[in-house]
Amino acid sequence: MPNIKSAKKWARASQKRRERNLSTKSGLKTAFKKASDAPTSDNVRSAASAYDKAAARGIIHKNKANRKKSRLAKRAAAAKR
Repeated sequence: MPNIKSAKKWARASQKRRERNLSTKSGLKTAFKKASDAPTSDNVRSAASAYDKAAARGIIHKNKANRKKSRLAKRAAAAKR
């Protein structure tokens, strides 16, 4: 545990950010699975929106978000056939 006051604050803030980011990543995985299992337009759209928000906040890389959205779109298109 840090001794300096600002280092203690930094450690607390880092822990909060880590927990929030892990929660968001878990939600992304859930949204991806939900949209993959039942690729309706609503599920795909909400998952794509969640990936965009996570990328904008820096939780995941923007290329990863685009890759996941592309894979979801492919699955949705295949399901329509």
